Amino acid sequence: MYLTSREQALVADIFKVLADSLPEHELRREVGRRLLDLLNADYLASYVWDDERERFANRVALNMSDDNLSGYEQYYQYRDSLTPRLQRYQTAVRVTDVIPQEELAESELFNDFLRRDGLHWGLNLFAWFDGENIGDLRIWRGEHRDNFSDHELALLELVRPAFTVALARARDDTGIAKAADEPPPEGPGGVFGRLTRREREVVELVVEGLLDKEIAQRLGISYTTVRTHLDRSFQKLGVSNRSRLARLVRSTGG
Repeated sequence: MYLTSREQALVADIFKVLADSLPEHELRREVGRRLLDLLNADYLASYVWDDERERFANRVALNMSDDNLSGYEQYYQYRDSLTPRLQRYQTAVRVTDVIPQEELAESELFNDFLRRDGLHWGLNLFAWFDGENIGDLRIWRGEHRDNFSDHELALLELVRPAFTVALARARDDTGIAKAADEPPPEGPGGVFGRLTRREREVVELVVEGLLDKEIAQRLGISYTTVRTHLDRSFQKLGVSNRSRLARLVRSTGG
């Protein structure tokens, strides 16, 4: 991939930010600010998906109206059929690769939300880590501009892996861990009180008789991640195999 000297300098600056130990919220803002420059874009909105509440939260935004974004958070995100389609991509993606611009222009989301701030052409990145969406970058241009090129799409994809790793590290370092990895409240006598939420989910499926590959598919995580959670559960619960784990859970009622 050929980069101009300007692009090389901007990409290097982005990677420098990603190497710093910034808080999660600041990391998204500073990377987003530089990406607007690199991609010749006008607007940025960034959220973190809250799986328990099934909503986007923890907003970061540049050059967008607070009132308009509040409207999105309170109303439009629950009627937004576009973003869930974009969210499924684990690579950078143009909005027009998912929906024709003419179709988008007829939607409520476009006319009552996007157009109010002048957003027209979109380029999105949803960061996925261990099967979970841990943050996103929604980058937009105004109607007076051209759509994002294949080269600009490739630039965002170039940044994506390092952004994902840095975001996961920042969330962990600042205590904003994924809900799946936060220990649930301990119940009286329950073995699950010793496990994180994700470990508990894995153990429950083991007790149901699912194989590791089946658990990975059910939870949307990798086989290796399943093995890691299961090994940690064995250590915490003092068992050495699946059958003993199942007997322990059944004998204590979880």
